[in-house]
Amino acid sequence: QVQLMQSGGGSVQAGGSLTLSCKTSPYRYRCVGWFRQVPGKDREGVAVTTRDGGKRYADSVKGRFIVSQDNIKATLSLQMNSLKPEDTATYYCAADICDRMDLTGSGGDPRYWGQGTQVTVSS
Repeated sequence: QVQLMQSGGGSVQAGGSLTLSCKTSPYRYRCVGWFRQVPGKDREGVAVTTRDGGKRYADSVKGRFIVSQDNIKATLSLQMNSLKPEDTATYYCAADICDRMDLTGSGGDPRYWGQGTQVTVSS
């Protein structure tokens, strides 16, 4: 069974930084990503890896968030810098075949998800 375990998150003041981590077991899907959701709103794609090995970021986080992968450790990380109050959300990592990963709308339809972790940014 695919397992994704998240760590990190917490509370930080605006302008601060946080790093989220997601460990996959087993590591089997090429495309992974980060998504977030606020109560009352649709899930939003934050960043995903692509079939050709690249990375795509939502416009709202571009230039502030950085996705990195450690394939040996099977770990996906999201470094979040210059955090804003509007970044407050529950963040989820996800993994699946690349055709099911997307930044549009609700962020595609990946099948395997982490448990989620809360990020709160205060003004």
